[in-house]
Amino acid sequence: MEKSEWQQKGEGHRQRLRDKFLHQGIEAFTDSEILELLLTFGTPRSDCKEAARTALSQFKTLPGVLDAAPVQLRQIKGIGSKNIFAIQFIQGVARRYLRQRIVGKKYLHSSREVAEYLLHSMRGLQHEVLTVVFLDAAHGIIDASVVAEGTVTVNTVYPRELVKAALAHNASALVIAHNHPSGSLTPSRQDEELTRSLHLICSFMHINLLDNLIIGSGDQVFSFADSGLMARIRDDCRRILERTA
Repeated sequence: MEKSEWQQKGEGHRQRLRDKFLHQGIEAFTDSEILELLLTFGTPRSDCKEAARTALSQFKTLPGVLDAAPVQLRQIKGIGSKNIFAIQFIQGVARRYLRQRIVGKKYLHSSREVAEYLLHSMRGLQHEVLTVVFLDAAHGIIDASVVAEGTVTVNTVYPRELVKAALAHNASALVIAHNHPSGSLTPSRQDEELTRSLHLICSFMHINLLDNLIIGSGDQVFSFADSGLMARIRDDCRRILERTA
């Protein structure tokens, strides 16, 4: 059975996109072209150009599309379960790549790469999660994992579980990070209370809590350490420990 002229044009267009990537790399692509080619992984014989444009128009940016929930993506004409699988799979691959890239590196020299991993894995989530980066005595990165999900406060994060995970990783220091689904980077009173409580509890176990990072929208990260909040919390905890000594 001969292919129609429309099918031949579509296949030619998709092949040109693939050739463009092979010869010029991802920087030569527009966000629309990236998304179009990604959608074709799910439906290789379909024309995904209009679906890609519509998705970008609705979710504003490429990260917005990649972070969108399946139920939201299904509302766009031309995006079905196979396209959504392709999006979620590439997200999973990127997340694992970014996490494994940081393991074994010194945190102080690789903080930007850690932030990139956290931004990719936590940005756009509709619920709060608490991620912990486990460090050895020389601040080398051992691993990173989510230890709590839901509303992240003193009352919902179980310090015993966090310490248990730290001991299981033989960690001497930690960096914690949580996201604000609202997109705000401003630390709340509950954020400060949580950080103070975890720092105090970790101190009893001779584990150093170095920082608490807040992941908002976009590519910005708020650091308790960089802002001076961590130093203030550390001083508060030192005074408490001195009174109990």
